[in-house]
Order: sequence, then structure tokens, then C-alpha cells
Amino acid sequence: MKSFVELKRLEPGLEYLGLRNIKKVHWNLCTPKLYEQATARGEGVISHLGPLVIVRPMESPVSTGRAPNDKFIVKDAETADRINWGNVNVAYPSDKFDNIFERLKAYMQAREIFVQDAYAGADERYRLAVRVITEYAWQALFARNLLLRVKDRDALSRFTPDFTVIVMPKFLANPHLDGINSDTMIMVNFTRKLILIGGTYYGGEIKKSVFTALNYILPQKNVLSMHCSANQGPRGDTALLFGLSGTGKTTLSADSKRALIGDDEHGWSEEGIFNFEGGCYAKVIRLSREAEPEIYETTRKFGTILENVVCREDDRYVDLNDDSITENTRAAYPLTHLENIVKEGMGGHPENIIFLTADAFGVLPPIAKLSLAQARYHFLLGYTAKVAGTEAGVTQPRATFSACFGAPFMPLHPSEYAKLLGERIEKHRVKCWLLNTGWTGGPYGTGRRISIQYTRTLLNAALDGLLDKVEYVQEPVFGVQVPKSCPGIPSEILNPKNTWADKPAYDAKAAALAGRFKENFKQYEGFVSEEVVNAGPPASLGGR
Repeated sequence: MKSFVELKRLEPGLEYLGLRNIKKVHWNLCTPKLYEQATARGEGVISHLGPLVIVRPMESPVSTGRAPNDKFIVKDAETADRINWGNVNVAYPSDKFDNIFERLKAYMQAREIFVQDAYAGADERYRLAVRVITEYAWQALFARNLLLRVKDRDALSRFTPDFTVIVMPKFLANPHLDGINSDTMIMVNFTRKLILIGGTYYGGEIKKSVFTALNYILPQKNVLSMHCSANQGPRGDTALLFGLSGTGKTTLSADSKRALIGDDEHGWSEEGIFNFEGGCYAKVIRLSREAEPEIYETTRKFGTILENVVCREDDRYVDLNDDSITENTRAAYPLTHLENIVKEGMGGHPENIIFLTADAFGVLPPIAKLSLAQARYHFLLGYTAKVAGTEAGVTQPRATFSACFGAPFMPLHPSEYAKLLGERIEKHRVKCWLLNTGWTGGPYGTGRRISIQYTRTLLNAALDGLLDKVEYVQEPVFGVQVPKSCPGIPSEILNPKNTWADKPAYDAKAAALAGRFKENFKQYEGFVSEEVVNAGPPASLGGR
């Protein structure tokens, strides 16, 4: 039996973790108190009009973005047959996890820590109670901004977490001892309902770790978890927008005419759509008041965290055009910083689903209507293109595929999410669209990017039902249905081949991309119906 002295060393409220000898626990501090702690501890400075600009410690590792090569999932009896193991979901032994956790607990002794209790999921029937434990006040504020706050203090006193996330940026793993790639680690243990993050200061790892947990738990409850934004029109119609980085998901979902449900992560249950989060984590490099007024204003509000953003020493103004730290500058703010939102974070079943792609090869149409089989095909494909300058080593447009538009966060096989999506689309007769925000008139370097005004007009035409009243023609390479006209759009740009001066060059580029589609989709052919397999480019293209 443990002695009285030993029992006292266990931290009240954190006994389930075995944490001992903690110097001080800051439980569920409000935003102003977290500001006070962060500034007093030198974690950040208060900029013009009130945002907290994070100051990275001089000794910190390079952590200006996510570390996908340092993320692992514990493989045990519960997860062995459930997880889609491979290069994305990398298996990790439970005994090694336990060893790291013991060292992490030793590291936390005699330190101050911050605890934030919150929920992930606006729908109470499916929400996850999450406890985030950090060594930095600003990261506690990050969790407070991005998750759903528990506003009732009595409820907070009774809070019992379903999942715990421990974030200790200054705790470094030992690659040789731990059998991992670097001193950074993101360790997910679904059985112990515990996530350990160390060696990285990037706030995004917190939110994406919680998203990963939801993507494991919710599909087993017949809820589709999705990496998408969602908004609602004046008549209550819900729309979902899927898209990888650079496709315009956040920009297009923030529409003054439509109320935002959420900009990144949602669930789709038998009852409808619900946001996982209570805030947004928006990229703000070169953000302007003219192009994105709603998001721009959040960078001038108390409570917003600005990460990787440069703040001038003399007047505390931020420079959103400065990329000297990284292109990946971020603002983490509560949804209430935006005016036009759905406060409940929930909506009905969607009427429209938009798959966004930024096609740098200039061969996909600006907009196309998809059948159910084509929707499942493109959902599994998750295509966009990276262009020169967006990533080290990229000198020419490069096709990028991310299953379900969020492969790094999907622990289950992509076909499980695609099956749920297909069932929901069919049951609720959802209209599906492929919206290309990329290039026209030629590939990157020759053509030009489709104007944001045209893209918004096409999107609104689809959401408002205007494209239900026009004729369509089947595009011959990718097999999708392309409208012959759209109000406010020159008809000649709707067919991408018409915009190319060199028609044979278009044919060659389109055939090459179709081949990439077919090659990438081979990995899913054993998991879907023949109809879905045939929903891609015709067999005569791409060497099939």
C-alpha cells in the first residue's frame, strides 16, 4: 500500500496520469490570465490592437510547421487490425511508448504546467472531452481558442477527459533509444487515450492530434469525420468544401453571404453536420483587408494568437507580408472573432459538396458536376498540384494526392471514409462538384491562374442552383460533366482546351495527368466497386 507521503506527491486531478511533484498546475485559466502568463514568461508579445505574437525561444528546434515524419501510432491488440498501417500511419511498440511516457513524467517534475479542459465536437451526442496539458501558457490559449470551451465553472470542476494531450516542446526524444527519426515526436496511443507531443513548438500539432483521434473514434459510431470547411446559406442550406493547402478552402468558405459553420474539421452524422472546433487556424501570409476582410480583422483582435508572424519591435505592428520565418504564418482565433457564423456549430445535411483542386497543369475545367461514383473517386484521389516556390525542391508543377483530402490524419483505411461519404451523398441526394482554382490557358508558367472572381461566381452559381438550369457536355479526358454556360462567366473558359493556343500540347498534358490519376487510384481498386473504378479517366488513357 502506498504511503501517505507518496500519495500527496500525486497531483490532484491528474492522478490517472501518475504525475508527481509538479511545481504548480494552472487549471483552466481564462484568456486574459493566459496573456499575463505568456508575456510574463517571455513566450510572446502583445501586438497592435491586442493579438499575442509568439516569440520562439532561441534554443527551440525548427518547428514552423507539422512534422509528419515524426508521428507514430501505438500498435497493440486493440489497434492492430483497425489502423491502416503504412508510411502515413507508422506503427510504434507499446513498451517503447511507455518508456517515453515515464521519461516525460520525470521531465515534468518541479515544473509549472497549464491545463485546459475542452470539447471537440459541437454535437453533444458525439463530442470528445479533451484535456490538453502544456508547459507554455500560449499553447494552453491555443487549445482554448481551437477547441470548444466549457463555460460553466461547475461543469469544469466535474470534467472527465476522454482523451489527454500532453505537449512538452522542450522535451526531446532520443532517436537511437526510441527508434524514431528525430528528437521530435507525436505519439498517439488510442488504447490509453493519450497523445504525447515533444520537440516541437508548432501549435498545429495539438489540433491535428485531436482530429486524428476523432477520425479513429467517430467512424466506428457511424459518423463520417471530414477535413473540410462548412457554411450555410440564407435559406439554411449547408455546403461542404474539401481541399488541400493552397486550393482556397478557407478563403472560399469565408463568404459574407453565407454563415461559417467551421473552416477545417467536421463530422457528418445521421442528424447532420457539426463542427469539431471552436476556432480557426488560418494561414495569414500576405493576407490583405481587400481580399479576405473577415480573416484580416482577426489579426487585429485581442485573443488571437499569431504564430510564425513577424512583429516590429518599435511599434508592435505585425507585418503579414514578412515570410522571413516561414511561409506558414498562422492566426489561431475563436470563431466568435468572425461576425457571420453559425453559433451552434451545427447544420443540416449538405445540399452541395465541393471538391477543390488547384490544377497547375491547366487541364481540369473550372467547374464540373460529378456523379456519385465520381464523387467517391475524387474523394479517394484527393488531387491538387504543388507549384514552384511552395516547397523546397519543387521546380515544376507536381501532382499531389492525399486520400480524403487529409491522409496524414486518417488512421483508418481511406475506403472506410469513402464508403460513409457515398452512403450519405446517396441518401440525401447531395450535388457534388469539382471546382478548379488553378490554371487556365496553359500550365503554370505559361497560363494564368483562374481569377478569384470567376471562381466565386462559379461556386455561388452551383450553391444557388443556377447551374441546375444549364446544359452540360461530357469532358472527354476525365469524364466529368461541364456546364456549357454559367451566368457571369465567359462560356469559352468553361472548356479548358478552348483556352489553350496549343491544342496538341493540351491533349498531351491532359493525358499525362489522367495517367497519374489512374496510377494513383490502383491502390484503392480492391476496396471499391467497379463503378467507382470506372469513374476516373477512360481505360484508353493513362496506359490502363
